[in-house]
Amino acid sequence: MQSSKLIYHLRKWYPKSVACPGDFIGLQTGKLRKDTNTILVCLDFDNDVFNKVKNEKIDLILTHHPLIYGKRKEVLKFDPVKRALVKKIDKLKIPVYSMHTNFDTGIDGMNDNLANAIGLRNIKSLKADPMIRGGNLKEAMEINAFARYVKKALNLPNVYLINRGKKMVKKVAICGGAAGGCFKMAIDEGYDVYVSGDAPHHIRHDVNCYQFNYLEIWHEAEQIFIPVMARRLKTLDRKLKIITVNQPYPKVI
Repeated sequence: MQSSKLIYHLRKWYPKSVACPGDFIGLQTGKLRKDTNTILVCLDFDNDVFNKVKNEKIDLILTHHPLIYGKRKEVLKFDPVKRALVKKIDKLKIPVYSMHTNFDTGIDGMNDNLANAIGLRNIKSLKADPMIRGGNLKEAMEINAFARYVKKALNLPNVYLINRGKKMVKKVAICGGAAGGCFKMAIDEGYDVYVSGDAPHHIRHDVNCYQFNYLEIWHEAEQIFIPVMARRLKTLDRKLKIITVNQPYPKVI
């Protein structure tokens, strides 16, 4: 299909206006080809992904996390590994395009699909932050059972639970990625537990001080981006060839 038509729909589904200010979304490297027939979809484009696709006929690489997060000249100046990777992909003339916080916030994006994956009902954005989703479980669950349920639903190696709040939970707020610091928003809007990732020590300590429930999930849970984007792309043109690559989780020892 025409690349211009493809990008039009991506921007319509997940507009730049809903991305976090200053986010580095859109075209990361290269130039779009006139037509796009084969798309590789991944969470992050790195050397491992490059080695898997360097001999493939790819027209576009579509990632969730930006390959170049910052001003291109500055990032590549101080990151020799990324500079070498960009040089290799530029040589192949395969453009890299990223859908980051616009996908996180957008309708049928990251957090809608994470909320659906853990079975929430009546899903809506939090008033304080439209990126975060809240909803209700079908039935209240004991907090430890809820943690095990989310681990299984998102197919995670493990999860980390702070269970200092209600013993039974039903109202759940969730945000993928590194949004642990937003737990107070969930408290203010009456949720029983907040689910997110990458919470450093001081955030976990604050959760304890607030006597709240917090479930930390892996950032890699955002790999839900891959099947969601593959499905949506197929609605545009069934003839599109979609190649998907999942990055492995770190080993839990």
